[in-house]
Amino acid sequence: MSLDAAKQIRELDEERVLRTLIESTSSVTGKRFFYAIVENLSKALGTEGAWLTVLNKEKRTLKALAFLMKGEWLDDYEYDFTGTICEEVVMADKLVHYPDNIMDIYPHSDTLRSFKAVSFMGAPLKDVDGTTLGYLSVLDTRPIPADDRLSGVFNIFAERAVAELRRLRAEQKLREREEKLSSLLDSAMDSIIELDSGLRVNLVNSAAEKLFGFSAGALEGNDFARFLAKESRDRLSRLIKELEALPDGRKKLWIHGGLSAVTADGSPFEAEATLSAYEVDRKIFYTLILRSVSERLEARRQISSLMDAAKYLEEEIIELGNYDEIIGRSPAIAEVLEDVRKVAGTDATVLILGETGTGKEVIARAIHKAGRRSARPLIKVNCAAIPGSLIESEFFGHEAGAFTGATKKRVGRFAAADGGTIFLDEIGELPLDLQSKLLRVLQEGEFEPVGSSRTVRVDVRVLAATNRDLRRAVEKGEFREDLYYRLNVFPISIPPLRERGDDICLFARFFAQKFAKRMGRDISPLTDRCIEKLLSYRWPGNVRELQNVIERAVITSPGGALDLGRALPETVIGPGEAAPTPAKEAVSVYRLEELAELERRNILKALEAARGRIYGKGGAAELLGMNPSTLRSRMKTLGIKKP
Repeated sequence: MSLDAAKQIRELDEERVLRTLIESTSSVTGKRFFYAIVENLSKALGTEGAWLTVLNKEKRTLKALAFLMKGEWLDDYEYDFTGTICEEVVMADKLVHYPDNIMDIYPHSDTLRSFKAVSFMGAPLKDVDGTTLGYLSVLDTRPIPADDRLSGVFNIFAERAVAELRRLRAEQKLREREEKLSSLLDSAMDSIIELDSGLRVNLVNSAAEKLFGFSAGALEGNDFARFLAKESRDRLSRLIKELEALPDGRKKLWIHGGLSAVTADGSPFEAEATLSAYEVDRKIFYTLILRSVSERLEARRQISSLMDAAKYLEEEIIELGNYDEIIGRSPAIAEVLEDVRKVAGTDATVLILGETGTGKEVIARAIHKAGRRSARPLIKVNCAAIPGSLIESEFFGHEAGAFTGATKKRVGRFAAADGGTIFLDEIGELPLDLQSKLLRVLQEGEFEPVGSSRTVRVDVRVLAATNRDLRRAVEKGEFREDLYYRLNVFPISIPPLRERGDDICLFARFFAQKFAKRMGRDISPLTDRCIEKLLSYRWPGNVRELQNVIERAVITSPGGALDLGRALPETVIGPGEAAPTPAKEAVSVYRLEELAELERRNILKALEAARGRIYGKGGAAELLGMNPSTLRSRMKTLGIKKP
């Protein structure tokens, strides 16, 4: 190893690199995000060149999203990768590294020769399904030594880059879904038919032409009764008389089923309609808005399917967009991260324990990303948010006709996670009758879909999380003992925020900078008084509550100095007050039923403010600083029904 290489490794400060990475990418997206990744990667590894590209498979080209070489940015750089080092990286499954012999491997590369390249490091950026999206690489005129610290830093940058590429891809898919949904709604427009007082057709729209199978010319001028069955003709005549008897301003009737019409080829269909009357130049006209029941039901099914898909993509975008790196230097969180490091490379089942808001899902994501299954999906299931009657179907899938409403075959969550990881959140809420079936999957790796005798085998790593004391639940007969021991292979207990000391201030500073950038404000450093308040509060809602408090504080602090006066609950000690003794605290504590009622009222207030919406921007989950699935779980526990 050369002296320069050894110095490069010695001077590498991973903590500073990661902190800089988080700060530079937490509040930007798209082009600015990729520029920040490339620039900071080049600085961290001390290389003369770094770039991030996306793949065009059809054209066999790579297009640079950010390309830095010798301090200069190259814009709109796209090239054919056939026969180049780039092709090797794109086809690889892991990091490609040539410490000091790149020209020996690719002696005919004019590009490498022009840059006087000596060393190269690159990694493919893959989607959750294993599809290559592009790649990240560095190039230097000096050796890049084969060292785990250097490759580790590089892989962290690659993970951040691929997360943004996945977010952008999900965003594109969501736009495509929305376009399909819009097209579906346009094609499902009702048939509109205008009739005169003699029930002759004056005009029709294109939807009516399509429904009846006649051209507008064939329909207009004809008696509409000829397109109805006899009973429906009589009924329409009676309804018109009823309509005429209604007072002005209310001449509208809903015809709920019962109109039988025929198409051009004589095929009958049942229809629903609205009938309204209006007057023009003392002449009465009637508007019949007609819709086929069968078409309506099919449209509803398709719309529901598209909306479900759009909602899933929207949630993934939110998760990817709001994901914050693990923050903390306290011994308590350091122990957790050490456990994550130890267990990530195995397939051991992990039970993540901790209060609501401590970041159990973040830890689960970290374990998955650091493991050998990271290229496969992480499937999340909130056991408390799924109705008991549907949990088995959600877990294991079902055959068409297995139960009422099962109109088609469905693949369950375990099958979807095959080869990857499944995260069972709120595992303590799983009904007892499903616990035995889950135990079989964990022990034998097999199950039968609902309504099927076919055995399905899967290879799935299981991560579970709960805020309940499962040992106590076992003693009370609410949780199977054998399932508990099967899940408790490697427990990780996440400490509550109140036990993490100065980490509270680290989070506060991070959130203050994050929200200040988002709102275009300058926030002064935390004062001693702010720190005192933050450390004296017990944070029952943990990191999520802290995030909400800091966001409120930034909103109410336009002058730059962070004001916690309106943001923190009144239970925080005031100016000049000593920290409460245990005896004093006992006087002001809430009973469990009082806390539940306070939480219930707060959730209802958030639902009212969000007009009943749980998901998305401005939804109740965002207002409360909660994961939507966690909010649904708490609503179920507290008996709150969605308005």
